[in-house]
Amino acid sequence: MRLGSMFMDIVKSFFTPPVTQKYPFEKPKTAPRFRGRLHFDPAKCTGCNLCAKDCPADALEIVILDRAAKRYVARYNIDKCAYCGQCIQSCKFKCITMPNDDWELAALSKEKFTAYYGKDDDVANLMDKLAHPEPLPQPKG
Repeated sequence: MRLGSMFMDIVKSFFTPPVTQKYPFEKPKTAPRFRGRLHFDPAKCTGCNLCAKDCPADALEIVILDRAAKRYVARYNIDKCAYCGQCIQSCKFKCITMPNDDWELAALSKEKFTAYYGKDDDVANLMDKLAHPEPLPQPKG
């Protein structure tokens, strides 16, 4: 390599813009078929549990609080999800979607990787049951 050609490359690089993305400040466009974080519409859910049964990663669980009153809470384990979209195909009522704009999932704590979808009072009721489990009955003897 000659010194003259190397000097020309150096001068040229001073006047070209960088090729890196300004990611945190400018979000890149995602492809239309990109699968982001799962979104769940509890108003459309019937509690059939097909989405949870067909999930190959066991990332989705439907907790039935009261089937007669249609009270369901969906527990979505984001860290287990393979983003395959099988739950969307299995749901007959179109209550699960994976929009392409919700893909920033980095977090510092594991609690952020579990999402609960449902009516606010039902989610609060489930969270209270998880925080304060009922003690098991003691065996007699």
